Amino acid sequence: MSRRYETVYIFDSALDEPAITEKLNRFHALLTKDDKGSITNVAHWGKRTLTYKIKKKDTGYYVVAEFQTAGELLPEYERAVKLDEGVLRYMCVEASREQPKPVVAAAVVAEEEEVEEEEA
Repeated sequence: MSRRYETVYIFDSALDEPAITEKLNRFHALLTKDDKGSITNVAHWGKRTLTYKIKKKDTGYYVVAEFQTAGELLPEYERAVKLDEGVLRYMCVEASREQPKPVVAAAVVAEEEEVEEEEA
């Protein structure tokens, strides 16, 4: 059974973008092996300053990937990501079935104004 997943990678900022793309293609080939999965979205967030040092690095290159794959392909994929020295950190989670709906800020402001009018 195929499920939706999302992975956030933090790559070493010393790597250039073609090298990162090559690593991503290698990782994602493991997820799409035997047509058991598909990559739906890959977003390159670029270089960002880390909140705290990871492996003595101050900055990292962030990439977020969304994909669908069979569960039996995940252990091999995660092993490959863990062994890659260019990846500082990663987190793979199962994506929620339904995306959360954004809170409409205008409705919240209107409620606050009504409360202020009632108090006055």
